[in-house]
Amino acid sequence: MPIKIANDLPVKKTLEQENIFVMDEDRANNQDIRPLDILILNLMPLKEDTELQLLRSLSNTPLQVNITFVRTVSYESKHTSLEHLERFYQEFSEVKKRKWDGLIITGAPVEKMEFEDVEYWKELTDIMDWSEKNVTSTLHICWGAQAGLYYRYGVKKYELPEKLSGVYDHHTFHKRTPLVRGFDDSFKVPHSRYTGVDKTAIVENPKLEIVAESDICGPYLIIGDNGKNIFVTGHPEYDVVTLDQEYKRDVKKGINPKLPCNYYPDDNPENKPIKSWRCHANTLYTNWLNYYVYQATPYEWK
Repeated sequence: MPIKIANDLPVKKTLEQENIFVMDEDRANNQDIRPLDILILNLMPLKEDTELQLLRSLSNTPLQVNITFVRTVSYESKHTSLEHLERFYQEFSEVKKRKWDGLIITGAPVEKMEFEDVEYWKELTDIMDWSEKNVTSTLHICWGAQAGLYYRYGVKKYELPEKLSGVYDHHTFHKRTPLVRGFDDSFKVPHSRYTGVDKTAIVENPKLEIVAESDICGPYLIIGDNGKNIFVTGHPEYDVVTLDQEYKRDVKKGINPKLPCNYYPDDNPENKPIKSWRCHANTLYTNWLNYYVYQATPYEWK
C-alpha cells in the first residue's frame, strides 16, 4: 500500500530503506483516486518509534492511505521535540471539522492510573465521542483499548500480579470473521502491560464480541458494534527490539523486571530476539483497513 505522509517526516527514509512503498505528498496529489484518510492519535511517549511501527503495519494493502498524526494539547510530550510535534502533528481542533475513514488510538504508559486521573482523559473522551459520528471505524491499541472499552462499554480494567511482558500464543474463535481472516490456528503477539480487562463484562455485553484470545493474556481482539470500534489489547505493531528496549530500560531503573516471556533465544537477553509476529500484525491491519474501513466508508462523506 502506498502510504501518503509528509515529504520530510523523519521515519520516511527508514521505511524506504525497508522497501516499504511510501508516497510523498507531491506524487499523491497527482493521482486521481479516493484515498482513505486515517487519523492516528499517538499517545506513546516515543512518538517517532510508534510512527515507524504503525506505518510498517499499515503498508500491506493496495489501498492508498493518507496518514494524519494527532497529538493532545492537554498534555505535552516530554520525549518528543516540540519542533517535531509542531511540524508533523495536528491538534484535535484542526481535524474535527471533517469526516475521517479511520482512527487509531495508541497505547500509553499510564495503565496503573485511574482513567479519570489521566491528564488528557477529558480530551481523549471528547475525541471518542466525536468519532462516533465522524469516523467509520476506530482501532484502539493496548491502553487505548482499555480506555475505549471502559468509556464506550463500561468494561473495567484490573491490575495484574506482575507485568505481562513477552510474546504469547493466541487463537481465534471465528475464522470467518473478517478481522481474523487469513490468521493461522495459533499466532503470536507481543504484550507489555500491567493491567487486564474484565472478560466477563465483555462476554455479557451484546455489543461486544471476542474474536481472538490467549490462554495466558486473556481477550486479545474484541469487536464492538459490528466493527465501529475494534480493540487490540496487545502490541502487534511492535518492532522486534521494542520489548528488549523496555526490559533493559527497566533494568537500568532498578525495577528488577522479569525477562520477557518467549522472547530471547535460550532466555538470554544477550541473544537477539526473533521476529515471530509480523505476518499476523500485517494481516490484522490489512483486514481492518479493507473490511472495516474501505468497504464500510462512503466514497463521499456528507
